[in-house]
Amino acid sequence: MRGWIILALIAVGLYYLYTETDKLDEPIAETQMVLKKIERKLDSLTGTQIIRVDGRLQKLKAEIGQRLTAAELSEFDAVLTDKNSVMDFKENYCEKSGVSHPVFDKENLLFICDNL
Repeated sequence: MRGWIILALIAVGLYYLYTETDKLDEPIAETQMVLKKIERKLDSLTGTQIIRVDGRLQKLKAEIGQRLTAAELSEFDAVLTDKNSVMDFKENYCEKSGVSHPVFDKENLLFICDNL
């Protein structure tokens, strides 16, 4: 009986920390990042992947190709190599405000983020 009470108190404590404070936000974010890396590694180890041509991205590439310099266009091609690189780009440069990119100028970065 005492074991159940202790377990219930621990569960209530964790629930409180999760819902009412930000003490667990950083560890949860780190855990999610590690799980995402593991998932991507497993995807790469499984061998073949289905490559799907996304017409929307091709259209975006055609539109933005006229706006970009040669270096920016090369970098944009690197971003579009696969689904994971697009997700990483969006995570690093589009979801955070005030972040700058070493290759894209601010105006082009905003345009890319708005259309990805």
